[in-house]
Amino acid sequence: MMVKIKHKPFELNMYINGKWRGGETNPKRKVINPANGELIAEAVEGSVSDVKSAVQAARVAFDNGVWSDLSPEERAAYLFKVADRIDERHDELAALETMDNGKPLRESDYNISSAASCFRYYAGLVLAPHGKTYNVPDSVQAMVIREPIGVCGLIVPWNFPLMMSVWKIAPALAAGNTIVFKPSEVTPVTPTKLFKIFDEIGLPKGTANMVLGAGEIIGNEITVNHDVDMISFTGGTDTGRHIMKAASGNIKKISLELGGKSPNIIFADADFETALDYALYGIYYGSGQVCSAGSRILIEESIQDKFIARFVERANRIKVGPGNDPETEMGPLVNQEQLDKVLKYIEIGQKEGAELVCGGYRLTDHGYEKGFFIAPTAFIDTKPEMRIVQEEIFGPVAVFQTFKDEEEAVKLANDTRYGLAGSVFTQDAGKAMRVIKKIRAGITWVNSYHSAYIEAPWHGYKQSGIGFSLGVNGLDEFLETKQINFNLDVKPINWFSK
Repeated sequence: MMVKIKHKPFELNMYINGKWRGGETNPKRKVINPANGELIAEAVEGSVSDVKSAVQAARVAFDNGVWSDLSPEERAAYLFKVADRIDERHDELAALETMDNGKPLRESDYNISSAASCFRYYAGLVLAPHGKTYNVPDSVQAMVIREPIGVCGLIVPWNFPLMMSVWKIAPALAAGNTIVFKPSEVTPVTPTKLFKIFDEIGLPKGTANMVLGAGEIIGNEITVNHDVDMISFTGGTDTGRHIMKAASGNIKKISLELGGKSPNIIFADADFETALDYALYGIYYGSGQVCSAGSRILIEESIQDKFIARFVERANRIKVGPGNDPETEMGPLVNQEQLDKVLKYIEIGQKEGAELVCGGYRLTDHGYEKGFFIAPTAFIDTKPEMRIVQEEIFGPVAVFQTFKDEEEAVKLANDTRYGLAGSVFTQDAGKAMRVIKKIRAGITWVNSYHSAYIEAPWHGYKQSGIGFSLGVNGLDEFLETKQINFNLDVKPINWFSK
């Protein structure tokens, strides 16, 4: 039986300086359920003026210390309250996440629980010591303290609407910063619900501000605004490159988690069923709309025929459907634009000479014609220079490559501009460590895929980004380091003649 949440389409407003408000202009953006095309909500469309108001509110709040001057214990108490409210509304938030993004409810369940856990983690972490003292060859006590950066602009994508928002918001607030937040214009529903929680618990005015609207307007103004001290962005590499340039105006700090084209290396001596299961999970979880998706499956030649045959058999049996159906294993793509992009890449792959062995088409039967469903897809007979091998598709499209030995596996694995994630499947521990150490990627697994932990840092190499999310490193991203030297022998230095 499908899980439904009863509601009429509602209006989503912005949250600036502790107040809900419409936009400076009248247009509203329709938020659509990707499974059936139904209207979920209408979101006000922000403007440059709205961003400036939000930044000003955050600037005043930070400079006045209404949040940054609170003790770590006081800030932590607020964050624990947020986590509790998320737990209390878990079912509602999970249902809304599925409606907004399309992902199966079991994925949304995990994402909502993870969001609450993330607030609790950083609430606890901020209570830990964050300074150091140094013994120096002088009558000086040298020390380092950590301070909030100031006003942080946080920009998130649509594939994990609430969880990805919390990955940035929780450590930014825990560190004592004020924020100007922009959710994806495609999936603003659950992030807006989070700000309702902020409002309910009485977060000090100006501490957390949210502006809705298009990235090229709202995101750009957040990035170029000189009163914003830091930008933390998750999204495409091309957009990240633009942010790096735009942020140079006042040399603001940037943290970027960008694209991926991650290798999943499977050796002949791997546990076959485990490797097969994770290969499917690595690319078809989240409908492939995951930056760390195992989109390039590298198979040792001696097992390629058997492995690919079994992979195709399993892929063809994946239950694709609306996320609120408990039998659904893979939901729709997020919108028409994403569907068109993925179908275009499938066309490109065929023109490049790769062989399509499963999927490759839109699903329109069983009432799916109004949704953005696509069958799990896979290509074989690929070449390293093909676009489908080099470029991030961000959809349920697996690309198979084959290798003869360790050396070739590593060469193929590193042969893209990206370096976000990668995995190795083998029962030879020495081989696993040799190969995983040579993969140029920030998040790696051995005999596993996709597991992510709040306690451990998440980041990419090469053009997959700079900076960190999660773990202690994720908190450090939102802190400045200040050196203090305290003179213990107060007397004239007599450096210059009297």
